[in-house]
Amino acid sequence: MSTQIVVPPMGESVSEATVAKWLKKVGDAVKMDEPLVELETDKVTLEVNATAAGVISEIKAPQGSTVGVGAILGQIQAGGAAIVSAPTASATTAAPPAPAPVAANAPAAAQPAVMPAARKQAEDRGLNPYDIPGSGKDGRVMKEDVVAFAAKPAAAPAPAQPAGPRSNAAREERVKMTRLRQRIAERLKEAQNTAAMLTTFNEVDMSHVMALRNAHKDAFEKKNGVKLGFMSFFVKACIQALKELPAVNAEISGDELVYKNYYDIGVAVGTPNGLVVPVVRDADALSFADIEKSIGDLGKKARDGKLSMAELTGGTFTITNGGIYGSLMSTPILNTPQSGILGMHSIKERPVAVGGKIEIRPMMYLALSYDHRVIDGREAVTFLVRVKECIENPERLLLGV
Repeated sequence: MSTQIVVPPMGESVSEATVAKWLKKVGDAVKMDEPLVELETDKVTLEVNATAAGVISEIKAPQGSTVGVGAILGQIQAGGAAIVSAPTASATTAAPPAPAPVAANAPAAAQPAVMPAARKQAEDRGLNPYDIPGSGKDGRVMKEDVVAFAAKPAAAPAPAQPAGPRSNAAREERVKMTRLRQRIAERLKEAQNTAAMLTTFNEVDMSHVMALRNAHKDAFEKKNGVKLGFMSFFVKACIQALKELPAVNAEISGDELVYKNYYDIGVAVGTPNGLVVPVVRDADALSFADIEKSIGDLGKKARDGKLSMAELTGGTFTITNGGIYGSLMSTPILNTPQSGILGMHSIKERPVAVGGKIEIRPMMYLALSYDHRVIDGREAVTFLVRVKECIENPERLLLGV
């Protein structure tokens, strides 16, 4: 009895996948629920597990092939020991005898005969006698043919070509884009093509948040089992600002504006395969520790390629932190259909005016990219100011003011 390995449902709006890697080969024994093959969609990488124990008897969809939901990937033969694939009919057919080897220096049948004296002359002059036209009977190459050939003036070198484009194909490598990378490219271009995208900037003094974090990070980690980072402060600050400015948490649907009265915050995560944005659900109801745990868990899943479709969809606002890569300032691209995305950047000590004096403070540039169809300039600037106020006075986050 055999069991088919079938492509499972992959989530809303996902109908195709690419076979990324087979974890088993024909003849391998498998256990129930053991991972067999990895499929890559335009959003996540998922594993297809065995629905029965047995032996892989056939692989119908090799690595790199495109498959749809319900497609048959292969077969599992119930019971039995591991098998070895039988050779194909073409392999068992006797191969035709190989042609007899040809002596390395033997002239081809169409080449003219070379007289011994001519051969000696050619060898002395470093010439190939078969390159020399023969004047003897039946085209034989004579001694005088070699002498005459050697006496000809060397061909003039070809004139140097003017500098210009040249083919670099031999020095290039072409690699097919993964489905995730293709989807990232499509979404980024879609955001530029459909949204009236604009970016506004501000800067924030990180002194108070850094002091608060340094004072309590050890106790926080001991109590909650997770480190206190900066991201939870920014998530909380953004939620405060979103509550005051609901347009930043809205999106366009047809000819309607949809205002979201909940706060599912996407946090961009860099992975070996590209940028993904898992979502922290109902972040307004979470504590600082809960937010840090959620971000940590989602980040690990993202890097391991274990995110589910549900964890990647439905966000209302996104935060991306280019500062972890050293970015000083950037203009993040919208994560459509959302209308706003906050870009965090590196913390750098800079001279700033404080109370009429110049002081060195740890400063961070903030960038808000927004869809001007939904959000007016006043709302965008006010949003950034509110985030700045919450970060520079973190007690506002604790008091909710």
